[in-house]
Amino acid sequence: RRSPQARPCPEPCPLLHPRIPLRRLKSLRQRLEEHGLLEHFLKQHPYNRASKYFPVFAGTTSSEPLQNYMNLEYVGTISIGTPPQEFTVIFDTGSANLWVPSVYCSSRACTNHRRFDPARSSTYRGTTTSVATWYGTGSMVGVLGYDTVTVSVGNIQVQNQVFGLSQAEPGSFLAHAPFDGFLGLAFPNISSSGATPIFDNMMSQGLVSQDLFSIYLTPNKRNGSFVLFGGIDDTYFTGNLSWIPLTAQSYWQIKVDSITMYGRPIACPYGCQAIVDSGTSLLAGPTRSVGNIQYEMGARRSASGVYLVSCSFIRLLPDIVFVIAGTQFPLPPQQEDGSCMSGFEGYTLPTATSELWILGDIFLRHYYSVFDRANGMVGLAPAV
Repeated sequence: RRSPQARPCPEPCPLLHPRIPLRRLKSLRQRLEEHGLLEHFLKQHPYNRASKYFPVFAGTTSSEPLQNYMNLEYVGTISIGTPPQEFTVIFDTGSANLWVPSVYCSSRACTNHRRFDPARSSTYRGTTTSVATWYGTGSMVGVLGYDTVTVSVGNIQVQNQVFGLSQAEPGSFLAHAPFDGFLGLAFPNISSSGATPIFDNMMSQGLVSQDLFSIYLTPNKRNGSFVLFGGIDDTYFTGNLSWIPLTAQSYWQIKVDSITMYGRPIACPYGCQAIVDSGTSLLAGPTRSVGNIQYEMGARRSASGVYLVSCSFIRLLPDIVFVIAGTQFPLPPQQEDGSCMSGFEGYTLPTATSELWILGDIFLRHYYSVFDRANGMVGLAPAV
């Protein structure tokens, strides 16, 4: 299969390369801490990260635990309707639905955010199809509708896009979330209620010049992160992209050869699967394997549930290396902001499932990533 070529994308990008700037804000975890709500939230909402990828854990075919978004900081802006109504959303390669709050929802979680009003849009078309997305002990219940969705500074308009309008959102915790809704970028076969994902409509409506999109996440707190639809901008990475074939076309799932430290395997010694997920902040893996990594790093669990490492010790640790398709992708143990928190978290997998890792934003901050629908591949290269 022929790999797509990286092409410089001057500012502003051409029409067929819609670029959506992403802003880095305080995470939901940070906001809950500031309001003294974090400890109560963690007690009231026990969860297992596997429920996002294995719905049997949540007892529903549509599961999006709110805690999956606890540490996310990158958000972008879209608008829906005619005239456009603006929303801040998370661009999530680990889910496939577009969701925003609506005027049908009167809970604080909705009223603290922008809400879509169908009556204000001349292009809105309603349905009677209901949809539900679960968040730990609660759920977001809504109805599907169709309208024009506008993305990027180039005003790319996706016609007849199906999206969820929430009618009820759980608890007061979402009231503090730094985002209004979610925009899923995974494959159609995992979307709730058979809704067509927005990128599929971009492709079918000829709005992108290549059937791929790429993501760049800045380190530290500086601006400049983006999602680029239909293009690859080679000014944001060094060397060549490593192209990795997908092992499933539901999530952006690939094979990892091994995970090493000190030159020896510390996890995934015989190969394992991994999902590249911009909708997860950390690096997640099976509890036992992550426990090995936390032990090697000298990490200790804090009262708030995060693993901390001695700052004097973490600077001495070698890189943790993900070997993928024969190429090494090293990650420094210390995070870009200089914090001494471990970027790994463990979760419990179904017994019949082989080892599965989730490569979240901590990984993506180090590697420019390309999600190629045409060839069924993920491309990775060191980010600048």
